[in-house]
Amino acid sequence: MGAPAGNQFWKLRSKHGRDRLFATPELLWEAATEYFEWCDANPEYIVEQKKGGQSVKLSVDSNTDIKGLEETLSPLISVPVKKPYTIQGLCLYCDCNVMYFNQFENSLKDKTDSVSKDYSIICTRIRDVIYNQKFTGASVGYFNAAIIARDLGLVDKKDVTGDVTINQITGMVIK
Repeated sequence: MGAPAGNQFWKLRSKHGRDRLFATPELLWEAATEYFEWCDANPEYIVEQKKGGQSVKLSVDSNTDIKGLEETLSPLISVPVKKPYTIQGLCLYCDCNVMYFNQFENSLKDKTDSVSKDYSIICTRIRDVIYNQKFTGASVGYFNAAIIARDLGLVDKKDVTGDVTINQITGMVIK
């Protein structure tokens, strides 16, 4: 059964809409810096073969047909690699989703109060830090430059279009 016609139940609500995830712009910035520090403190690991240093020697036993074969292999090691900052990672860290963050940021655009301006400044600073870390990391070789360039919207375009005109030379037939 639905609510009776002409009801005023909506007036009983103490507030309308969802609370902000962060009560102040400072708390948003604090959460972002915690995420950045977490990324730096928890790198990803890749497995590589150790270069130089001690190595493991494998010898073929005397029961094989090939005598005296000895191969030197370097052991495998785990190497820590930087983790790029992302809006998706920040949102996962803050327990929200990217749509929420984008809608929150877009809702601040036409507002002129000081709190909304402060939130907008923090959102812009977060995006700038993420952009800078990715760009710098790709520039010095920490990250795959092609992947980061696509993610940041950087493109290397070359326009190879042009007009071609073919004129008939006297005495020649073009087929």
